[in-house]
Amino acid sequence: MGTAEQREASDGGVAEGWTGRRVPEAAGGGVPSQQRGTGAPGAQRRPVYRPLWVEEPALRRRMPDPVRTAAVRAVIIIAVTLIQAVVAFLCTLAGSWLAFPMVISSVASTVVATWGVLDVWVTRQVWNQRNGVVSVPSSTARALRRERRAARRQAKAAARERDRIRRRGGAGQLSHS
Repeated sequence: MGTAEQREASDGGVAEGWTGRRVPEAAGGGVPSQQRGTGAPGAQRRPVYRPLWVEEPALRRRMPDPVRTAAVRAVIIIAVTLIQAVVAFLCTLAGSWLAFPMVISSVASTVVATWGVLDVWVTRQVWNQRNGVVSVPSSTARALRRERRAARRQAKAAARERDRIRRRGGAGQLSHS
């Protein structure tokens, strides 16, 4: 006897908290399970499709592309460094001639892995400096963007004015220079 039958038998035929409602089928396809009856004798069982997973909103925003690229590169370098260190250790235990070259390459890889981690940090700092952190109300990047927008608006207005004057054939100008 399965858990569902045990619960049904102990409840006198009615499951606790059972609403008898059909769960909508997931977009990617659901897993059919047997729906229990509402306790009425002769009730027919029909399949219920439950979603395999539930989409949840991300807790944090996605990393910018350059930072993510640097992070992936750093993780790959660190993984290779760890593999080299393990191989160097095992070669040393085995007394292999390959132990010395592996130790030297592991030291070099450690330097490269340190560079990779620093690259992630520097790339993140540069990205934040260029694009600004807009979550802070007193962000300097926000003020810079506002100034740039105002300058673009003024440039567009001046260009429109020049085009309008040019279309009128220069009427209203004191000199035609």
